Amino acid sequence: LDTTPQDNPQLTPQVETLLGILQGEMSRSELMAALGLSDRKSFRERYLQPALQAGLIEMTIPDKPNSRLQKYRLVSMRVK
Repeated sequence: LDTTPQDNPQLTPQVETLLGILQGEMSRSELMAALGLSDRKSFRERYLQPALQAGLIEMTIPDKPNSRLQKYRLVSMRVK
């Protein structure tokens, strides 16, 4: 069965927007600026966490989630 992002019930409009603007590797501040957001808590709860939990994006430094050098990137869809 082939699933497209639209088939994923986890995908909120916020997460879809995040995936749409994510280019290469971007820091949290770059993502928030691209989305026009200023509230870090809201961004984390409504955009970042759901996308990470759904396995759609990943951290570039997963063992240091709070690193100031942390960036995020789309998870490459692995073909099975």
